[in-house]
Amino acid sequence: MRNLMIAASALALSAGTAEAKTLAVAPGGDVQEKLQTALLDAKPGDVVQLAAGRYELTDGLSLDVENVTVKGAKGSLSLPLKTGVSVEQKEKQLQVKFASEESRVQAGATRAHIANMILGVTKGYEKKLELQGVGYRAAVQGKVLALTLGFSHPVNYAVPEGITIETPSQTEIVIKGIDRQKVGQVAAEIRDVRPPEPYKGKGVRYSGEKIELKEGKKK
Repeated sequence: MRNLMIAASALALSAGTAEAKTLAVAPGGDVQEKLQTALLDAKPGDVVQLAAGRYELTDGLSLDVENVTVKGAKGSLSLPLKTGVSVEQKEKQLQVKFASEESRVQAGATRAHIANMILGVTKGYEKKLELQGVGYRAAVQGKVLALTLGFSHPVNYAVPEGITIETPSQTEIVIKGIDRQKVGQVAAEIRDVRPPEPYKGKGVRYSGEKIELKEGKKK
């Protein structure tokens, strides 16, 4: 069984070779996609570099490797392991093992998921949405996000468990949570209630999202 050593600064494949090399993975962006790409290019003995200290198991953070449950100040998250992949912990270093070439990419995905879980239970994730349109507004009422988006009736969106929604202003929505996938899903669902239309851009958009507007019909 080959190993993926997860330290604060590097992820390494076991079984050394005479021509081992280092494959750099820049921090930020889609960590899982970058890891999968690097792992596909890696050979036994290569080292895949990660951002130093970014995923270290710090004080106040615990990991149950038997069930892959990460617990931190903001809560806990669990991850089911794929066939052929296992996780071990030695002090503040994690070890993701893969049994075959077929489970190599799954091991990289597991490493990225655990990294996302660690960030989630320590810092959390958030997505911001903006409302564009005359009379468009949002307000949180208990466990419901009330949306007025130009329809003949208001739209009430039930806030899922594990998610917090805030409305700093009538045209701003902030979704927070420890699960990266769930935060993104909730943001996408709210945006889909009234996606930006292509002529004036009215609707719900991600903060900073650029909408390519179409030219209106000429008379």
